[in-house]
Amino acid sequence: MNLIIVESPTKARTLSRFLGKDYVIEATMGHIKDLPKSKLGVDVEKNFKPDYLVVKSKDKSIKEIKERALKSKIIYLATDPDREGEAIAKHVEEVLHSNGQFPISKDRFRRIVFHEITKEAVEEAIENPNKVNNDLVDAQIGRRVLDRIVGYKLSPLLWKKVRRGLSAGRVQTVTVRLIVEREREIAAFKPQEYWEIFCEVKSKRLEVKDSNLIVKLIKIGEKKADINNKKDADKAVSDLKISDYKVAEVAKREVRKNPYPPFTTSTMTQSAARLYFWSAKRTMSTAQRLYEEGLITYHRTDSTNIANSAIKSVRSFIEKNYGKSYLPPVPRIYKTKSKVAQEAHEAIRPTKVTNFEVRIAKYEKDTKRLYELIWRRFVACQMEASIYDETSIDVLAKPEQLTTSYQLRVSGQIMKFDGWRKVIPLSNEEAPELPLVEKGEVLDLIRVLSEQKFTQPKARYNEASLIKTLEKLGIGRPSTYAPIISTIQIRNYVEKIEGKFQPTSIGFAVNDFLIMNFPDIFDYSFTAFMEDDLDNIANGRRKWTAMVKEFYFPFEKKLEDITENSKRVKIGVEKTGRKCPSCKKGELVVRIGRFGKFISCSRFPDCKYKDSYVEKVGVICEECGKGDVIVKKTKTGRKFYGCSRYPKCKWASWRKPLTEEQKNKPLDTKSTIF
Repeated sequence: MNLIIVESPTKARTLSRFLGKDYVIEATMGHIKDLPKSKLGVDVEKNFKPDYLVVKSKDKSIKEIKERALKSKIIYLATDPDREGEAIAKHVEEVLHSNGQFPISKDRFRRIVFHEITKEAVEEAIENPNKVNNDLVDAQIGRRVLDRIVGYKLSPLLWKKVRRGLSAGRVQTVTVRLIVEREREIAAFKPQEYWEIFCEVKSKRLEVKDSNLIVKLIKIGEKKADINNKKDADKAVSDLKISDYKVAEVAKREVRKNPYPPFTTSTMTQSAARLYFWSAKRTMSTAQRLYEEGLITYHRTDSTNIANSAIKSVRSFIEKNYGKSYLPPVPRIYKTKSKVAQEAHEAIRPTKVTNFEVRIAKYEKDTKRLYELIWRRFVACQMEASIYDETSIDVLAKPEQLTTSYQLRVSGQIMKFDGWRKVIPLSNEEAPELPLVEKGEVLDLIRVLSEQKFTQPKARYNEASLIKTLEKLGIGRPSTYAPIISTIQIRNYVEKIEGKFQPTSIGFAVNDFLIMNFPDIFDYSFTAFMEDDLDNIANGRRKWTAMVKEFYFPFEKKLEDITENSKRVKIGVEKTGRKCPSCKKGELVVRIGRFGKFISCSRFPDCKYKDSYVEKVGVICEECGKGDVIVKKTKTGRKFYGCSRYPKCKWASWRKPLTEEQKNKPLDTKSTIF
């Protein structure tokens, strides 16, 4: 008998479907060794040796694994193909090798790696076993030790200088910094007025059907049409009303649009956030189920590589189901961004492209939706380009008795071959086909439209844009995006409002204190450099102890100085405008604690009055017509809207209801038609 050790029961069940009676499969239920929770767990005096201990809650799993291992000829370590998986494999080997009176010889262990849980992939891995990759283990140790030092050293400082119960993290603090800086950009932004002007014109020829065109002003004379006040806008409108119009140019060209690359962790979480409004945590937990069920390849990856066998399979599928015209002459190859050779996984793809509906029929809604998204993206990435006919029409407007001329333009695209869009259809309606006007043709003016607008600040980060920015800056890795975003919300440094991240008063205070006192450590470039260093360790080009040593001693010196000399931070507190009912002296204010917002007296700790915080949105419940719509949270911290009269009224919604003012607001109050 042979033993195969994996992390999860689901993965074990999937393997048991196609491995014979010669194999027994056991699950570790995650990490079986970790740093202690009650102390630093890193011996700075002994070259930063980590004090890894067996996790107490895993005693039962370890006992069962030990019993199976003693009866097994070969022990296959089949944990996930990344740093965390490699560390788990190493810890299992250590625990079994030091098994009290019954130590298991190291020559009985085999490390096997597969990026998809299929019969073919697992059998190939068993036929080509290896040893635990100590470079990957070292990279995991380096990250764990580094994060433990930062967290355990900075948290007491925050307790002393900001507020008790706070904590800091090497990457999470940089992520909060992004959100804080964006919020301050928005607050400092000064809108600039500008005007857009359009003309609706029509062909004089009766045979031209649907001949109306709405053209946009792009040039006044030889200069770009930058109109930033009403006076200039009125002048342009006045001139355009008395102008003669003719077609100055009709440009046509064929446009080819290639498909997107297959999914990486980052692009998958971004797409799910945009299309389904999913959090990164929800996407990754759903992807985890798909992987463990053997439906997709490993979901923590920054690679766009595709196995030759998968390319061959999908090309055959495309030709059979869509025809030769949808199949490129040669496979599409996508350049990967992965910096770690040992972690150069494949992109995220379905393990099989056939039997789409049958494979996912028994699964829940989330699983089906994400699988379909991954399936379509993968199939499309090996299909022909979509082809469009693009037409651009320039119209020249010349007022009588004036030397100034006005140039206007309209462009449109018509799809003539859908290509990969056969699999991923356009979500919005295709632009209408432009009328067949000719160069030099005279046009009739129907009306002139002017619209006052104002420049907008950059948008607040949502899940998709935040992950995209983290990836662009080189901060974090595929396995860290979801935990980072979850952590900064759990710690109340930021909150998600209408899908956008906003810093809390605590977030501002912690960010400002840490960035002011540790500017180098929480610098974007430095954080990215540390990630590169961890990649170098994983590739065997760097020692983790050297990296930690270079970081630690300057950090420790700075920490001592800040602890001794920095001032305590005052946290801005939202006022309610109400007097404290207990002491009658203080004012009630909104504070943020470990479990979110609450009401307390401004004279705390002299007055210890507290009350729950209820956030109203200014709308009466549409169902009962009596209660206020208030903001609530699920057990996982996700916001939703409900009636204040619950449980008498059970109305609830994920979407914020509109106020009467918003409902009655005209669609466009700035537009004027002449």
